[in-house]
Amino acid sequence: MSATNKTVEPIDWGKVEKHLRKSMPDLPEGEMAVQQFSEGYSNLTYLISIGSWEGVLRRPPFGEVPPRAHDMEREYRMLEKVNPVFPLAPKPYIYCEDPEIMDKHFYVMEKKQGVVIDDKLPESYGSSEQVGEAISKNVINTLVQLQSIDYQEAGMAGMGKPEGFMERQVKGWIKRYSQAKTEEISDLDDLEQWLSANIPVNPETTIVHNDFKLNNMVLDQEDPGKAVGILDWELSTIGDPLSDLGSTVAYWGGPEDPDMGINIVTSQSGFFSRKKFIEEYAKQSGRDVSNVQYYVTFGFYKLAVILQQIHYRWKIGEIDDDRFSDLNQAVANLVDMANRTRNGQLI
Repeated sequence: MSATNKTVEPIDWGKVEKHLRKSMPDLPEGEMAVQQFSEGYSNLTYLISIGSWEGVLRRPPFGEVPPRAHDMEREYRMLEKVNPVFPLAPKPYIYCEDPEIMDKHFYVMEKKQGVVIDDKLPESYGSSEQVGEAISKNVINTLVQLQSIDYQEAGMAGMGKPEGFMERQVKGWIKRYSQAKTEEISDLDDLEQWLSANIPVNPETTIVHNDFKLNNMVLDQEDPGKAVGILDWELSTIGDPLSDLGSTVAYWGGPEDPDMGINIVTSQSGFFSRKKFIEEYAKQSGRDVSNVQYYVTFGFYKLAVILQQIHYRWKIGEIDDDRFSDLNQAVANLVDMANRTRNGQLI
């Protein structure tokens, strides 16, 4: 994970440092340094350094945010439950919602030391032909490992409602799209009707990360086949494990894909295809994946909605970033990919 020097936002870091030192008295002496991580599409994330100590601060975006979105307290509480049973989740340190310290609530967590692959492989790993298979298996094995945790024993039964999970997911994401709609997209209505009419019922319940993808993993500096961290627990809950599989496969871009509005490295030779990814997951997990087309279709649809929400905020002038001006084309591409998947043409 690389950090940039972009720290122009109106945060009083002096107040933040005072609060950190009061809450964590064992912090070393020295000046606090702050760097913002490369900007994504959601929460803001900062690297905080004091002497040899490093932590990561997460907070919602600036400006108005939808109700119940970007819930830092829920993410913090989830990490409190997950970290002891799944140490790849960062250890949370402090949570703060005092408006005198920052305009939005935030929390600080452990900094996982390793490699985050976003738009290119690190030179130290070698070529995609050399490491693609190891990384592919790493992603699959880590997902299966997460889903094997007994969420009830970990005290997480109250972190979600498994009954009706997929129905709420589908209805919720369709509602989000309708609230952010900017233009007509061919076959979108048919897609939404199909998703609503074919909701699967899976009796199995596991931890669901809800944003499990390669660039939310921290890999070992030397060994690309080893995970050292899983990031971005904002949407995590308990529910249908195949929903995570569907989202992960949707993000797993291939060489023939159109613009998906996200960075893709898995299209390079050496990485598993989506089909092989699913086959390996079935082998490692022992789960029946015969209905996987539904979950992958929904995965493409969810990604389309995420990008549509960002494009909508750009279009109404809520965010000023021309990276988002043509996301509507990526949204249309993702809707088409979802339709092709449900028709058995993509995986």
